[in-house]
Amino acid sequence: MTGKQRAYLRGLANSLDTILFVGKGGLTENVIKQAEEALTARELIKGRVLEASMLTAAEACQAIAEATGAEGVQSIGSRFVLYRPHPTEPKIRLPKA
Repeated sequence: MTGKQRAYLRGLANSLDTILFVGKGGLTENVIKQAEEALTARELIKGRVLEASMLTAAEACQAIAEATGAEGVQSIGSRFVLYRPHPTEPKIRLPKA
């Protein structure tokens, strides 16, 4: 993914609500399953690592991205953004590289 595409996705993520939360339980099967379903439905999701968690946002973003086949777009503070295009009907059109 190019910097231009990453910047485009960051802009789209600004208006998104946080829908994925990683708590003190860490990355459980439920969190991964929730991320998987949300990425399939929305393509771009915003997550947050709660203070009780032992993970940083960057660690959680990377682990979830690996588990779901997504791409980590951004990780700032306790929030992170993930992107994975829909396999058959992508809604988000990325700018050309």
